[in-house]
Formats: sequence, structure tokens, C-alpha cells
Amino acid sequence: MPRLEIDSTPFDLDTPHGRARAHVSEVSRPRAAMILGHGAGGGIAATDLVAARASALAQGLSVALVEQPYRVAGRRSPAPARQLDAAWVAIVTALLADPFRRLEPIVGGRSAGARVACRTAEGVGALGVLCLAFPLRPPRRPGTPEAESRLAELEAVRVPMLVVQGSRDPFGIPPPAPIRMVSTVQGDHSLRSDGEGVGRAVSDWLRDLLRD
Repeated sequence: MPRLEIDSTPFDLDTPHGRARAHVSEVSRPRAAMILGHGAGGGIAATDLVAARASALAQGLSVALVEQPYRVAGRRSPAPARQLDAAWVAIVTALLADPFRRLEPIVGGRSAGARVACRTAEGVGALGVLCLAFPLRPPRRPGTPEAESRLAELEAVRVPMLVVQGSRDPFGIPPPAPIRMVSTVQGDHSLRSDGEGVGRAVSDWLRDLLRD
């Protein structure tokens, strides 16, 4: 088992839409890199992100938890999708130049961060995609029509994918597909109540994905 470096090192990264920050945890002789983004109004301390990070480190991956530029600037309201995507591509590209040089990337995130990872997976050459609490369809508000499903963003991904979803998620649960595994754990969209379940699902998926 690779030696774990528990502490993370912050890297400030320039993007077309401001400065981002990656909190990097490295292992000796890493098998791959995992790069994860946060939800729309949250940060990198979310229970599911922390659980996924721990599982990835235990499986011998170096990990970066990434703060988008709007969060680094102190704003809670997310930037438009095109800005999030452009910033994410710049972030992943920079990390793959250093400190994750020569490592294949597994990308992902929670909620809105998972959507960004799906939309940009091909462009960054992702080995796999991890979606935590993918917001499949926004809950319907009284007096409004049903929102459009975002399943197309998942369907566009052409590499192995894991979706970890709370059993009571009001955004719904995506269907599995030949290259898309869906793991349901206790809880709602926050995935706060079953961090251990999230960690087990991520560990099992990574073990299969990286099997020699």
C-alpha cells in the first residue's frame, strides 16, 4: 500500500475567469490522479468529497480538491456553466502539468461539480468520472412546469463512471448504463448521513477501474 500523505498543499492556479485553488494530497508512486470539484454553493469540506478523497488516497491515487474561482473570490453564487467549464479545463490541464505530471486523471465532483466534470471529461482526457449527488432533475416547484432532465450530460460521457446518489435525493436517481455504475446510499442530496457508504462505493469502483 502506498504511503499516505494526509496533509494537503494548496496550489493557486490561473484560469480564464480568475484564480482557482487546488488542495493537493499526494501519495508515493501514485497509480492515477483524482481531481474533484465542489457543489454550487458549497466547498471542499463536504462529507462526500472528504470520503471520496480518503478512499482515493487509500487506493494509491493522488488527489486534488478544487475550489472554482468564484469561491476563491468569496462568492457563493456560481458562475455561468461556460465559465465553470473553461476554468475547470484550465485547472485540470495545469495540475496534469504539475504536480500530477504523467498521471491519468479521474475527474468528478459533487452536484454542480459533477456536471462540470461530465461536460469536460473528453476534453481533459479523463480515465473515469465520479459523480457525487448528480442533480438529475431539479425538484418541481408548485405552479411551475417540471424541469428538464440533465441525463444527457451523463449520457455524453464515454469513459467509466460512478454515480453515488442518496436514496432520498429530491433530484432523483439516474439509471445505470453499461459504463455507468449507480450506487445508492442512505441520505438525501447532501450525502452527509452516510460518508462511510460513499467511501465504500468509491473504493470498490476504483479497485475495478484500476485493476491491472
